[in-house]
Amino acid sequence: MALHGLLINKTVPIGHKNYKFQFTTMHKEEAESYLHKKVENGEEVSPVLPEGIKNYLIDIDGTVCDDIPNEEPERMATAEHFPDALETLNGWYDEGHLICFFTSRVESHREVTETWLNEKGFKYHSLLMGKPRGGNYHWIDNHLVKATRYNGKFTNLVEKDVTIEVFDDGQHD
Repeated sequence: MALHGLLINKTVPIGHKNYKFQFTTMHKEEAESYLHKKVENGEEVSPVLPEGIKNYLIDIDGTVCDDIPNEEPERMATAEHFPDALETLNGWYDEGHLICFFTSRVESHREVTETWLNEKGFKYHSLLMGKPRGGNYHWIDNHLVKATRYNGKFTNLVEKDVTIEVFDDGQHD
């Protein structure tokens, strides 16, 4: 199931030149149309994606390109992308998964970030700015969360048994 969006043509100044980009974006309504109503104990709760569709949250700096701090935004437009990241993420997009870039870049970096993503050919549905900086993330959510640490190479994901930290439910092995 591939997701499709609106074709956009945009001219963006980079340095002393204007560059034309053509890219596809998904309307929020279209992304939300993939959500299924969920009822628990007779009450409607947050909707979920269909079985098999993943909602990927992907960092940018140090994950799909050179690691560039917010203090050096002039480097963002010329960052080298990681070809294996482009191939893998675009493959997931083409398979119908949702791709959301979730970055520590600030809102004032949105235009250069969107331009760079589109120039490099990344397919994605959304871009969230302002992720907390510093790493050591521990995500707590009422929905299933899976985490994969990027260690220098993008590939398709494989299953692996690991130890994780969870809330104490009083049941121990």
